[in-house]
Amino acid sequence: MNRTAMFFTIAPVLIVVYVIATFAHRPPTDMRVLGLILTIAGAAGMTLARIQLGNSFSITPQARELVTRGLYSKLRNPVYVFGTILIAGVILFVERPKFLWCFLLLIPVQILRARAESKVLEEKFGESYRQYKAQTWF
Repeated sequence: MNRTAMFFTIAPVLIVVYVIATFAHRPPTDMRVLGLILTIAGAAGMTLARIQLGNSFSITPQARELVTRGLYSKLRNPVYVFGTILIAGVILFVERPKFLWCFLLLIPVQILRARAESKVLEEKFGESYRQYKAQTWF
C-alpha cells in the first residue's frame, strides 16, 4: 500500500479514537449510543474498504485496477458510503445534531465524486465495468 493510501487508511481511525476519547466522559444518551455504533461501523467499513482497494486508492479518480472483491463485490463506493456513515455517527456522538445539515451537503458531493470515478473506470474497463456496475449498488 502506498503512503497516501496508508495515511488515508490510518488517519480516520486515529480521528475516531480521539473523538471517542475526548467525548467519552459525557453520559450515554440514545443519540450518543447510536452515534457511537455508526462511528465504529463507519470507521471499520471504511478501513476495510481502503485495505481491499490496496494500491488502487487515489485522491483523484484514476483507473488502476477494477476491484470487485470483498466489500466491492456489493458496493462500488464503500469508502464513500462508510465515510458518510462515520461522519453522521460522529455528529450524533458529540451531540451536535445541528451539524447534520453538513452531512446532508456531503451526500451530493459523494454522488458527484462517485460519478466522476465511474466515468474514468468505464472509459478504461468498458464492458467489464458496466457488468460490474449492473451487479452492485452505489
